[in-house]
Amino acid sequence: MEPRLNSLWSTTAPDRPRWSPLAKAITADVVVIGGGFTGVSAAYHLAARGASVVLLEARTIGFGGSGRNVGLVNAGLWTPPQQVEEKLGKEAGARLNAALAEGPSTVFDLIEQHQIRCEAIRHGTLHCAHSAAGLQDLKARYAQQMARGAPVKLLDAVETARRTGSNAYHGALWDGRAGTIQPLAYVQGLARAAERLGAQVYEDSNALDIREDGQHWRIRTAQGGVRAAKLIQATNAYGKDGAAPNAIVPAHYFQLATAPLSTKLRQSILAGGEGCWDTALIMSSFRLDQAGRMIFGSLGNLEGAGATVHRAWAARKLTRLFPQLKGIPFECEWTGRIAMTSTYLPRIQRRGDNGISIFGYSGRGIGPGTLFGKAAADWALGDGDLPLEITGAQPEKHAALRGLYYEAGAALTHFTNGRL
Repeated sequence: MEPRLNSLWSTTAPDRPRWSPLAKAITADVVVIGGGFTGVSAAYHLAARGASVVLLEARTIGFGGSGRNVGLVNAGLWTPPQQVEEKLGKEAGARLNAALAEGPSTVFDLIEQHQIRCEAIRHGTLHCAHSAAGLQDLKARYAQQMARGAPVKLLDAVETARRTGSNAYHGALWDGRAGTIQPLAYVQGLARAAERLGAQVYEDSNALDIREDGQHWRIRTAQGGVRAAKLIQATNAYGKDGAAPNAIVPAHYFQLATAPLSTKLRQSILAGGEGCWDTALIMSSFRLDQAGRMIFGSLGNLEGAGATVHRAWAARKLTRLFPQLKGIPFECEWTGRIAMTSTYLPRIQRRGDNGISIFGYSGRGIGPGTLFGKAAADWALGDGDLPLEITGAQPEKHAALRGLYYEAGAALTHFTNGRL
């Protein structure tokens, strides 16, 4: 079967609610722009505290990176905790690390509290060493995490092979805080929970004009408008039109999924239910969903010129990792856009006098986005500390060219990998 450019998550999410476009003029305490992890979490936590909140989504809830995510609920960022503290300073970095360490618990607690049907499995994740150098990197990460009291284990090659079903890795770092979910089902389920608490959620409601007028924000959509005291922009890599573009370097990540594997194959591959990614510069990830589909991904854009190269590499790579899957085709494929920053750290940028924009998760959106959304709700209500300081505009120089560089590097790596 020829793969189709359609997110598996859209196909397998429970029947999703439909929210109407905003078609009137309304007022609220807070307006949230963007219906992904951050925006929906902000709306939920605002409504839970009794605030009036309006969420505007230009397309559908989870349309952007939140609905195209790998579904790994990790603790922390790609950047190791020690580097986070070196970049931000010891105190600020430690505060961010401590906050993000609670990301998985926050996500899974919300799932349990609201009985969100999103294939939630909390059996940890495996960061797999693709080379001897990769194993040394994992040893350093292990030492840093242990120093901070994290429930992590460094696995040797034999144990890694037993856990993954692949002999390709030199070892792995297991993080017991983490897990996997169906990301689109999670964000849609959390939006339903927010609505039950009183949040007003609108889809197909692009913010065409955003301006601060005295003590209030005024947002115009095609059919209506919102007047609010506080603004939370949560568009990350998908902002458009009236939403001021975030200063990011755009990158892409693609995924492909097989049909459900047989029971016999599932017993030999990721039998423990962990989600995985590797230490390669052009990283790849793999996991199974609840039905036993193998979901395999890497940096790259299946909607760009390198699509054929990326697809061919994925087929070769998957067979090298799991020879038992040789000949099993991919049936579904999709691409998401991620927001990178030059520091590889998120940012909270000031918008006017009473607004903020949160972005730059570098592909780690589920836990951080949920946490930052909760913190943004606290900020809007005048209490609680944000995980990061609010900053002014910080332009990313040559962002478009750097985005092309990422894609060209991924395409070149995928073209040569396994050929030389």
